[in-house]
Amino acid sequence: MGPLISCDDLPVTTSPQPPHEPTDPSGHTGHGHASHRHAADSSHGHSHGHGPAAPVSKHLRKVIAAVLIPFAAAVFVGMAVLWPGGAPAHERTGVGFDRQTQQGKVVALAKVDCKSVNASQVPPTGDTSTPEGREAQAARTGECKKATVEVTSGPEQGRAFFEIVQPGAPRQLEKGQEVVVAYAPDAPRDLQYSVIDLNRKLPLALLAGIFAVAVVVVGRMRGLFALIALVVSFGVLTLFILPAILQGSNPLLVAVIGASAIMLIALYMCHGLTARTSVAVLGTLVSLLLIGLLGSVFIGRAFLSGNTDDNTGLIHGLYPDIDMSGLLLAGVIIGSLGVLDDVTVTQTSAVWELHQADPDMGPRALYRAAIRIGRDHIASVVNTLVLAYAGAALPLLLLFSIADSSMGTVANSELVAEEIVRTLVGSIGLVASVPVTTALAALVVSADRPAGAGGAGASGAAAGPARGGRGRRRRKR
Repeated sequence: MGPLISCDDLPVTTSPQPPHEPTDPSGHTGHGHASHRHAADSSHGHSHGHGPAAPVSKHLRKVIAAVLIPFAAAVFVGMAVLWPGGAPAHERTGVGFDRQTQQGKVVALAKVDCKSVNASQVPPTGDTSTPEGREAQAARTGECKKATVEVTSGPEQGRAFFEIVQPGAPRQLEKGQEVVVAYAPDAPRDLQYSVIDLNRKLPLALLAGIFAVAVVVVGRMRGLFALIALVVSFGVLTLFILPAILQGSNPLLVAVIGASAIMLIALYMCHGLTARTSVAVLGTLVSLLLIGLLGSVFIGRAFLSGNTDDNTGLIHGLYPDIDMSGLLLAGVIIGSLGVLDDVTVTQTSAVWELHQADPDMGPRALYRAAIRIGRDHIASVVNTLVLAYAGAALPLLLLFSIADSSMGTVANSELVAEEIVRTLVGSIGLVASVPVTTALAALVVSADRPAGAGGAGASGAAAGPARGGRGRRRRKR
C-alpha cells in the first residue's frame, strides 16, 4: 500500500550524512558498524537525511488496514445515513442574520441638518455625561449625511432609497461605496430597504488569494494539497455538519462523524496514504474521543446551556428542537480537530525519523526520545489555544473589566464558563494526544518486519544491507 498522494515524498530538512565519514546516532564519527550501515543505506538510495520513510511490511499494513478501514467505512456510512440534503426551509423572521439581503451602492451623499430629518431617536435629556445623552445631543444639533443608495441585485435592482447617517454612527458611508441592504417586504414601501453592513468581499477575496499564493509558494505540492484539503473540510462543514444539525440530528453524533471525515480526508490528502499517516489518524481519533467524553461530562456538570447570546438565542427560537448544549460540545470537538492534527502528525514524524536515524532503538527508547520533542510542542500549542480563545472573547473580558468584577464572578458567568470549559477540555485532549500518538508510533515502527528480513527485527533488517555495503566499499577500492 504505497503512498498515492504523499507529502512525504518531499525531502525532509535534516542534514545529509557525509559519504565517507558517516556519523552514528550519538554524533561520533568512525568506521564501526554504524558507519557501514549508513554507507550501505546511502548506496541503496535510502539516506536517513533525504526522501520518504521506508515502507512498512505487508503484515503491518494489513494490521493498520484492519483497524482503519472499518472505522472509515462506519464514518462514511454514517454520513450517508445522516446526509441532510440541504438546510430546512423556514419563514424569515427579519431578525439579526435571518433577514433577506441584497447588494447596494451609495450613488449620492448630501449633508443635511440632523434636526430637519428627525434623526434623533433618543429624547435629549440635557445630560451629556451618558452615551445616550451625547448621542441625542449630537443627533439634535449635529450635521448628518443623507445617502442615496441604489439596490444592485435582486428583483428590484435599480431601486433607490435614502439612508440617514448620524455624525456619531460607527459606520459612515461614502459615495461609491458598496453596501449590504436588508429587505423587509412587510414594512411600508419607503422603509423596506435599509443599510445593514458594508460589502467587504473584495478585500477578503484579495487576502484569501495572498494566503493561497503564500501557502503554495512556500509549501509547494504539500501546500497545494493542504489548500485542497481545506476546501474539502469547509465542504463537509457547510454541506453536511451544519444542515444535518438544523435538520434535527444529534449535534454530537454529527460532529463526531463530520470531524472524523475531515480528519481522514485532510490527513491522507496532505500526508499520503502511508502507515505514518495512519498512526497519526489513530492518535487523533483517540484524542477526539477523550475530548468528547470530557466535554460531555463537564458541560453537563457546569450546567452550560449553550444559549448565551443573540445568535444562539435566534437559532433556538427558529429551531427549538436543536440541543444547544450538544451544539456547544460539537463546537468543542470541531474546534480542537485542527490543532490535534498538527500535534499527532508532528509526533508520528518524530518517531519515524528517530527510528530511521537509529533502527536499533526499541519502543521504549523511541518513546523517551520522541516524548521530549512532544513536551516542547505541548507547551507552545496549549498556550496558542488558550490565547486564541482569549482573543476571541476579548470584548467580553473588557466588559467584565469595566464592571470591576472579581475573577471568580467573571469565571462563574456562563459566557466565560463556556470558554473555560472549551479551552481546558481541548487542551487536555491536546496534552493526551502527545503520549498516546508517540506510544502508538513507537509500537508500530518497532513491530515492523520488512519483507526479506528473514523474520529478524528492525536491527536485523539493517544489519543485512550493512554487510552488502561493506562488500561494495571493498570493490570500490
